[in-house]
Amino acid sequence: MGRLWRREFWRLTALVGAGGLVGWPFSAMPAGIAVGLLMCLAFHLRQLRALYQWLTLRPQEEPPVASGLWGELFDRLYRYQKRQALTQKRLRATLQRIQESSEAMRDSVVMLDRHGDLEWWNSAAERMLGLKPQLDRGQHITNLLRDPRFVDYFHGRDYREPLTLPSPIDETLILQFQITLYGDDERLVMARDITRLHRLEQMRRDFVANVSHELRTPLTVLAGYLETYEDMAGQLPPRMGRGLSQMKAQTDRMQNLVNDLLLLSRLEIDQGGRDDAPLAMGDLLEAVKNDAAALSEGRQSISVEIDEARALVGSEKEIRSALSNLAFNAVRYAGKDRHIVLRWRPHGEGACLEVEDDGEGIDPIHLPRLTERFYRVDKGRSTATGGTGLGLAIVKHVLLRHAGRLEISSRPGQGATFRCLFPAERLRDTTPNAQRA
Repeated sequence: MGRLWRREFWRLTALVGAGGLVGWPFSAMPAGIAVGLLMCLAFHLRQLRALYQWLTLRPQEEPPVASGLWGELFDRLYRYQKRQALTQKRLRATLQRIQESSEAMRDSVVMLDRHGDLEWWNSAAERMLGLKPQLDRGQHITNLLRDPRFVDYFHGRDYREPLTLPSPIDETLILQFQITLYGDDERLVMARDITRLHRLEQMRRDFVANVSHELRTPLTVLAGYLETYEDMAGQLPPRMGRGLSQMKAQTDRMQNLVNDLLLLSRLEIDQGGRDDAPLAMGDLLEAVKNDAAALSEGRQSISVEIDEARALVGSEKEIRSALSNLAFNAVRYAGKDRHIVLRWRPHGEGACLEVEDDGEGIDPIHLPRLTERFYRVDKGRSTATGGTGLGLAIVKHVLLRHAGRLEISSRPGQGATFRCLFPAERLRDTTPNAQRA
């Protein structure tokens, strides 16, 4: 490139020098130099015109023939043009493959801009959501999906968990929505048809609820007769007395299991919770502490700590059930001579209901599955302690009904902490000044 610039410089010098020499005999040396400069300018203007016509009128053709610096410029622009054309071709092919693969998907895919307006969607979105290519492009997503739950989900910007809703055009079609943020605050909305899974889950719930309900009557009859026979235990042979005790223990265990199954079914079916009221957390924790102490029979020490003045708004029966399950689990599994703390404390803008023990702890490999129904870390020990395997599942569903979530932290030999986290909107200030305000 430096050689070409030097060549252009010497060409300009030669033209100017030649013009000066031609004008010198006529005492018009400046005019000769000006003519030389005009000739140089005309040459460059001619090449510039050729470049303009090539780029605007014939961009697909080969560049004009030129030498020197202009020839090098034409060649470089032509090579750059070819590379850009090849890149654009590859991008178009990639976009075409993406669109074809999206069209082949059975799930709805909707692309939104940073304002939430519709940019593109596949044909599955037209079938599931009723989007129309000619009418809906550029519309805000909440103008078309108007369910308040979706609107809250969209504006809440917490997309860690999917949202299950019926289709806006067919209520028998159950969809699972998942939103993903990408790019410059743009969103990708995916909707999956889970109607079949939803029906299977509903059948499972109905089956469990019906079977549990049907088991209640015979178990009640059996327990009643066993209590009667226990009152007559002195008149029975010792072997029969031991058998009655075992039958009574197993009947009580079965009744507890049925009660937990019925409670879990009700929590799954009824997602509302219409009996919400501010709870006296100090009294609630003290009541659960007394129940846990009775179960412990002196094997552990149990204390209560209240560091949060606000009250939790919720169902006292359900919150007590969740807290009791956590406290009873700590009593059953922490071990002898351990300390258990029931705590109500602030957590960020919200609050935390916490059960902590310094017992044997849990291997972290088990933590993700602890809230599954009937999952047991140690099956033999859990059966011996009388647990049903449904306690943490009940806790999980109670928290879902109260906009809360469960966090578990534990390591072997370092105890375990179960935290029930509640948002600020589930709390109420019960101080006299706040009530007068």
